[in-house]
Order: sequence, then structure tokens, then C-alpha cells
Amino acid sequence: MKKISTFLILTLALPALLFAQTHHDWSYNLSIYEVNVRQYTEEGTFAAFEEHLDRLEDLGVGILWLMPIHPIGEENRLGSLGSYYSVKDFFDINPEFGDLEDFGHLVEQIHERGMYVILDWVANHTAWDHPLTETNPEWYELDNNGNFMPPPGTNWSDVIQLDFSEPGLREYMTNAMKFWVEEFNIDGFRYDAAGYVPMDYWEEAIEELRDLKPDIFLLAEDNGPEWHEAGFDMSFGWDMYGFGHGVLINIAEGTNSAAHLNTYLDGQINNYPSDAYRMYFTSNHDENSWYGTTEELFGDAAEVFAVLTATVHGMPLIYSGQEAGLDKRLAFFNKDEIEWRDHPKADLYRTLFHLKRDNQALWNGEAGGIRQRVSTSLNASTYAYLREKNGDRVFVAMNLTDQERSITLNGDRHYGTYRDVFSDEIIQLDENTSFTFAPWDYVVYEGTDSGVSTEPENRPYRFSLDQNYPNPFNPSTQISFELDRYEHVNLSVYDVLGRQIQVLVSDDLRAGKHTVRFDASRLSSGVYIYVLQAGNQRISRTMMLVK
Repeated sequence: MKKISTFLILTLALPALLFAQTHHDWSYNLSIYEVNVRQYTEEGTFAAFEEHLDRLEDLGVGILWLMPIHPIGEENRLGSLGSYYSVKDFFDINPEFGDLEDFGHLVEQIHERGMYVILDWVANHTAWDHPLTETNPEWYELDNNGNFMPPPGTNWSDVIQLDFSEPGLREYMTNAMKFWVEEFNIDGFRYDAAGYVPMDYWEEAIEELRDLKPDIFLLAEDNGPEWHEAGFDMSFGWDMYGFGHGVLINIAEGTNSAAHLNTYLDGQINNYPSDAYRMYFTSNHDENSWYGTTEELFGDAAEVFAVLTATVHGMPLIYSGQEAGLDKRLAFFNKDEIEWRDHPKADLYRTLFHLKRDNQALWNGEAGGIRQRVSTSLNASTYAYLREKNGDRVFVAMNLTDQERSITLNGDRHYGTYRDVFSDEIIQLDENTSFTFAPWDYVVYEGTDSGVSTEPENRPYRFSLDQNYPNPFNPSTQISFELDRYEHVNLSVYDVLGRQIQVLVSDDLRAGKHTVRFDASRLSSGVYIYVLQAGNQRISRTMMLVK
């Protein structure tokens, strides 16, 4: 213990920046889920939404993006309830949802489940009746008649454009964002209509936010590598699909082929920084309300596109209700509750999200494997690819037409033993592999450890405990271990004095790989020890929490 304690003292004495965390330390294997609080439940409140957190945790959701939570303007309001994006007060809560205390409790509950929360932030405009119109009218852009005006080039009649040439406005807006970080420990922001705000403001604000919270996660609602150069962590993959156009909808309509998809995906790798995240989706609040449901837009291709967006080199997004087969356009300005029901898409997303968490090949940014296309006998109409990282691999093949297709795989890149992630069937891919796909059909296979065996129980597992990742960490980390046989397992965390902090696992587990997440939000910085015990076998490792 003396050695560890000395190490602890020495490391904590080093400059904090040496151990500064970034969002990559916790976002590397996560998906994102957009929450429409108003339509989520009959009550439309934070408290009612909390009842869904356990279900979302089970689904495998990592980041919850909350649509704007602020009070909504009444002047020029659209519909009976107005648009979330017509903000009347950046420092308060929409009373429909609850109050500041309710919001704080929601954030705590999200964090306790190992999930993260980002707020939708509307920087470029306010409601017509925002108090700033009285206290600081000079912070707004004016039309030729000297009147407040909607954002140029839009029909957004319920909001008015801010003028970011004003230094006072810049300071005000950045301080408003800091308020939610400091008071509620939120994990980041999604910036609405980011292109309506000057880039130099974003660069200034991002620097200040990162000084406050180094691992903050920032998502720009815009497209292009310049957003990552300015400091944003993730941007929208609009050209994959968005605003009623893009590669996916063109494929569904038969005007694009697998070749167009491959060109687009190659461009994502070639044109964006290697650590940049791109967000892909088949729906969000704009697409659903203004352009149509996934079935309206994509027809029978909706499911294969969900698989594609969850397995290519980016972060998948799903919108509230997609996991329940949302089949209506939700009203934007009025109450229109989601119909919650059992639906096969819940199992689809659960499988894909957990595969992303556990298989390094699908991790985000530089942590994951680059997509490698596997040639087929019908490259124009089918698409197959492999992603690999540190021994993990995922193989995906899909039919991108409304006709049955029979194909063979070319080359040897795909050779190996795999598990069908949906059926658990063991599959051998080799030079004789062929598929007959129904229209818009697909397969997703995860590489196994066996090498030659086709029986899962014969895999050569061993008893081992991996170093946690990331390490150092803040506030959560992933711990993976492997069992060589069915056994009762205990995985616990201790402090340097030998006191047990938390039991992470106490259960009978099968042989094979297992992963758990340790959330240290309530603990202080320092060295901790995690111990794996199975029968008479025992391994321990140390990890460092730096806040």
C-alpha cells in the first residue's frame, strides 16, 4: 500500500492538464438518442421521462440529446404550445417540463445509469418576447426599416436573429452555456442552426467551454470538415440523409446505387480528421415532422438503412419512438404523444447498440476500425464491408435494391468464423461463401475467437482481466474480462486503503468475454483497484480517476 499511496501523491501533484480528459475517453463506443420531452409521455415532463431511463439503458443508449428545455416565447407563437426553438429565457426551464430542480434530478438519474446528456442550444435567435429585446435591443439584427427580423433566408416567423458582432452578446451567450455546465454538470451541447452564427464566435466559445470542462461534447448541426477544424466533436452527416435528400433516399428511390454509397463513405474518411465523429441517422425531429416517417421516406429500405447507419464509421442517432416503430409525423407545435408499444425494432437497435459498445471494430473515430469494402459479384446493387480493430471484427452485407439478389464474395478479406448477431448462428466465410438476399435484406456478423471451431462452446477462452479503458478516466470507464469456464464471478472496486467501494458484478457467468462500466461520478480523484475473483482464480489491476 505504501507504493500505491506514494504514486497517488506524486500523480496528484502533477499539473492537472497532464491528465486532462477529452470526450473520446467516454464517447468512443456510444450511440446518441434524441429526446422529444413534450411528446414522450402523456405528462410531457422530466419526471415522466425518467420512467423510461432504465429501458433506454437496456437499449444501449449512450448519449441523450434533449431538445431545447427553455421557456417558449408567446409573441408570434406557432400552434398552441410553440416551437422548442423559440427561446424566451436561456437560464430557465420550460414549465411544461418541470423546474430547475426537476432537471437537476433528471441529469443525476441519467449519470447514475452511466449515460450522458447534451442540451440542444439555440444560439442564433430568440423569441420575439425575450427580455433581451428590452434590455439589449442592440444585440439583434434589424431589417431595412429598423425592426427585428427572423433569421435571413428562413420562414421562421416566431423568432428573431441575434447579432454576434456585438461583444456583449458573445459574452452573454457563452456565460449562459457555462451556467448549465457549472450548475448541472451536463456533458455537452447540440448547436441548432450552427451556420447562422459566425465561426469565430464558436472558436472563442469552444475554448472557454473546454477550459471549464475539458471532456465536453459539442455537436454542430451542420456539415463539413470546417466544423471540426473549429473545435466541434461531431457534425451532421446531412449528405447521407437529411432535409429530404441524400444518398439513402436516392437509393430507396432507385436513382443511386451501392457505388454512390461507397463514394460518399470514402469521402467521409478522406475529407474529415481521423478523430472527427460524423452522425448518421434515418430520422430526427426535423425529418419526422417535416419530411416524413422512415417508412414514408424509405419504404422497405428503412431497416437496412438503420443497420448501415449503426455500423459504418460514425455515431448512429435514433429519434424518440423509432425503437417502437414510430409511424406518424409528430406535430411540432402541439401535443402529439408517441405511441409506445412492443416492436421488433427495439431488438434491432438493442443488438446494434450493444454490439457497438462491446466490439472495438465499431467504435467511434480513431478508436474504431476503418471500413473496408468487400467486393461482391453484384457490386452495383449489393454492399459488403468489414471493420476490424485489435482483433475484433464485424462483417456486414446488404442488398440495396427492391429485388432478390444472389451474390458471391470476392477476394479473401472476409475469411473467418463469425456469429450472426441476430440469430447467434455460427457462420464460416471463405472462398465458397454466397448469399441470396430478399429485397433490402442484410446480415451482420461478429468475428469469434475460435479461428476454426464452429461450436461456440469450444472457443479457447482464458481467465483474464483487461486494463480499464480509458485510463485515466472521468467519470466512467469500461472494464473487460474473460472467463475460461462457467463460474460465479465477483468484480469489485477498492480504494488504496483496501476499503470496498462498489461491487460491479456478483453473478454466475458463462465462459467468454464480458464488459461492465464503472461510474465514479460520486468519487474523488485518486487511484482505485479493481479485483476479479472467479473460484480460486484472482486478478487485480489499478486505475486512476482524475476530475
